[in-house]
Amino acid sequence: MIIFNQLWNFFSSVKLAIFTLCALAGTSIVGTIIPQGESTSFYVQNFGRETAHFFQILDIPNMYYSWWFLGLLGILSTNLIVCSLDRFPAVWKIIKADNLAIEPERIEKMANFNKWEFGTDKLNHIDLAQLLKQNGWHAQSKKIDSNELFFCQKGRWSRTGVYIVHLSILLIFTGAIIGHIWGFKGSVMIPEMSSTQKVFAFKEGEALELGFTVRCNSFAIEFYNNGMPKEYKSSLTIIEQDQEVLTRDIEVNSPLTYKGITFYQSSYQGYQDFILSITENSSGESKVFTLPFQKQMIWEGKDLHFGIVNAEAVGQRVVRAKVWFKSGDSPASIEWLNDNVNTTFTSGAKEYTLAVKQMYATGLQVAKDPGVWVVYIGCGLMLLGLYVAFFRSHQRIWLFKKNGSSTPQLWLSGSTNKNKMAFTQVFEKLKNRIEHAVQR
Repeated sequence: MIIFNQLWNFFSSVKLAIFTLCALAGTSIVGTIIPQGESTSFYVQNFGRETAHFFQILDIPNMYYSWWFLGLLGILSTNLIVCSLDRFPAVWKIIKADNLAIEPERIEKMANFNKWEFGTDKLNHIDLAQLLKQNGWHAQSKKIDSNELFFCQKGRWSRTGVYIVHLSILLIFTGAIIGHIWGFKGSVMIPEMSSTQKVFAFKEGEALELGFTVRCNSFAIEFYNNGMPKEYKSSLTIIEQDQEVLTRDIEVNSPLTYKGITFYQSSYQGYQDFILSITENSSGESKVFTLPFQKQMIWEGKDLHFGIVNAEAVGQRVVRAKVWFKSGDSPASIEWLNDNVNTTFTSGAKEYTLAVKQMYATGLQVAKDPGVWVVYIGCGLMLLGLYVAFFRSHQRIWLFKKNGSSTPQLWLSGSTNKNKMAFTQVFEKLKNRIEHAVQR
């Protein structure tokens, strides 16, 4: 029992909480300064072999998942739980206390106290409960012999503010644990007109099943005049059980979320292949082809032959392509086509509209975090708890009508658990109004 009490006192200590918070803050700074998740050679090259070995021993490259950092979080969590269990019963007792059971002598000894004496019975014509209500205080009352005691309070639940903060921190930790165990972070490259059911985890590189198919319908990119990318976006379709259930364009800071899995536009990759769309103008029939560079392809049912024979690029961006096009036994047509611009070809007796563009793969970051809503709730509770703890106070007012003497008296007293200067102003304001009402 002695050992249990010692452990209980240790984990309920405020000093332990301060030490743990300082340790977490200091180590978090280290984790911010030292790059995380890099290879061993990176740390050897930048910090030296001995320092890199020391980093590996303490798991600095993966600090936020290291045993000692998680241990600090565990100590802080235990401290919050034990501290709350140790102190909250006393707070709850104050919240639920019968404040009308107070002894009149205690009222007289409070720091905020005022007493009036009356030579005649001036108090009988005044409704003290109504007077308090008019000044924003809803009173309870109790008869004590020939005397009467009124009590009113505001903000009694403000005493729970610190415990709301404790609960919010534990919820944030719980959400992070849920996300770490049942969530993942990965990436995938999907070429245009292709699809995948897997992504690849960042750390291990293992394939993770999505449980559905995601297809990249198209990828569009705009460039500045100097060839630097300006903005880019992808058109994605979610397919489940051979049914298209969702199609949406995504771009940077505008992700797509389906079944708790979020797809973020993060990068792209240009290929030497091309996407060629051909429309027969007379029938309106069209088809899209993935066309390797300098390789002939055929639209079987239409006896069309075509290919990309040359391309002009600025950096890695193809700005136009030279298309070779032939229908049946008609002579071939060769023409330069600007990137993704419709151009009309006449071959034989028919007209065709062609558009060619460089083929890209969209780079997606993929994240699943089932604990994110727990974290959001925890953050909301933390804001509420901080507001209650710092900007609200438990204010109590007692008004004692003493008739048991030749000179009737009226006692006013009050107390607050914090922000005593502000409460003094509230008390003085109420005192002046009561004094004015009684002496009229």
